[in-house]
Amino acid sequence: MKKLFFALILMLAVVQVSQAQEEGKFRVGLEAGYTMPDGGGGVLLAIEPKYNIADNMNIGIRFESAAMAKNVTGDGVSIEADLAASASYLGTFDYYFHNGSSSFAPFMGAGVGYSTLANIAFDEFGPDSEAEVDGKFGGLIRAGFEWGKFRLAANYNLIGKTEIEGAEIKNSYLGISLGFYLGGGKWKK
Repeated sequence: MKKLFFALILMLAVVQVSQAQEEGKFRVGLEAGYTMPDGGGGVLLAIEPKYNIADNMNIGIRFESAAMAKNVTGDGVSIEADLAASASYLGTFDYYFHNGSSSFAPFMGAGVGYSTLANIAFDEFGPDSEAEVDGKFGGLIRAGFEWGKFRLAANYNLIGKTEIEGAEIKNSYLGISLGFYLGGGKWKK
């Protein structure tokens, strides 16, 4: 609980320091949030270095880890698998709808990359009931807003389904994240 409290204090301090982005500047975003896969839930952590190619656009590389439990469906039966972590590596682009007069900036973005998927295990079937899952190429669409150095976003990770012995695993998930970033300069007027 102390770590969470100190993390929130640090985020608030960073938000108070400065405004947002400026062309030609580099910045790094840190995010944490909740994931909602098919029938389960979990948490996500992400780090995203970015370069501001214009005052209202940036490109970046997103490294995200999502630990979640999700449903496996087959033959009319749905079973929730154990909690497992997956990782994704995406090239990203964000466009900001900013009027230049405030530190509030709504944005939309997208990304393309590769996701390593965690093996699926089931407690109901004993300790050796694990299925190996291969990684997949996928994408990301997102929208949200930045206010100063604070960021709130909804991300939808588009990852193909996995088929294992007649069962289907939906790998796509929605993530709601809260974060902040370091660097990037100030919004120009």
